[in-house]
Amino acid sequence: MCIPFCFVRLIKVNKIVTVPMSEVDVKMPLEFVDFSAVAEDACRLFHGRGHTYAGFEHMNIDWLPPVALITLYKEEEHDYLLLLAESLQAQLGEQCKTVLVQFRCRERAPTALFLGEECHRTEITENGMIFNLEFGRTQNTGLFLDMANGRQWVKDHAENANVLNLFSYTCAFSVAALAGGADKVLNVDLSRTSLTVGRDNHHSNSQDLKRVKFESIDIFKSYGRLRKHGPYDLLISDPPSFQKGSVDIKRDYSKIIKRIPQLVKPGGKVMLCLNAPELGEQFLFDNVAEHCPDCVFQEQLAPPAVFKEAEAGKGLKVLIFTYLPNAG
Repeated sequence: MCIPFCFVRLIKVNKIVTVPMSEVDVKMPLEFVDFSAVAEDACRLFHGRGHTYAGFEHMNIDWLPPVALITLYKEEEHDYLLLLAESLQAQLGEQCKTVLVQFRCRERAPTALFLGEECHRTEITENGMIFNLEFGRTQNTGLFLDMANGRQWVKDHAENANVLNLFSYTCAFSVAALAGGADKVLNVDLSRTSLTVGRDNHHSNSQDLKRVKFESIDIFKSYGRLRKHGPYDLLISDPPSFQKGSVDIKRDYSKIIKRIPQLVKPGGKVMLCLNAPELGEQFLFDNVAEHCPDCVFQEQLAPPAVFKEAEAGKGLKVLIFTYLPNAG
């Protein structure tokens, strides 16, 4: 869609150049965004990486109030990005104080300020919960927006539960579990830095840290320590697809599934998550059938509707099972 202005403003350093619309035909992804549905919660506004919008497969746009974040997986012209940032800020209104662009297409994925105020850290809300986000320090902000429905499911099913949160990252599932009335949660992740942010997330939600434990350990070498705090009413496994020297999910997921009988109470719930585009949900079904057939499938959770995928199975997969030994 051409920007419906008589003139397009191409902003350069200390200079504004006004170009007649007849000389510029600029297409924007914002025509696919329903800004009337944007609320105070963080959300993805545009999901180009699902390959459902031709020409925009390299771009995502997130609303992380008061920050709009454009993420690029391929280079774009600087002037185009400034125009996109201006249009985005105009649509979001006064609540948008900052527009950032993260260049995933560049080494170390740097983040640049394009409009508004400097912002390196903020608190966002999601379904009544608060999460701390950081910009420019690491590749990820601290919260994966496609997992919003998973966090809500945990919140809805955690009452009085003892929860094991594997690959916990910044402990968003733990926050959701305590918000839903969990008795206790064990968060496990190799990254001490991520667990520190996890503590901050619990503090931001005024949650009782006496009910939460944080273990910076290698899951595959520490099953004894995991069993020490069990058995669990709910096991959550949300591993990275690949981390050099620690996780190759195609090789390693079966190791987790084999341990379910040692970790989960009979009748307990198991949430298995997978975000490897090359592996569909059948990969999880096959591993469960082979390595823990006493897990009975209950439901699959879809990500928010904005995360549309041109090819089924490429996006986030979340499967819920109940562990029912001797059910047959």
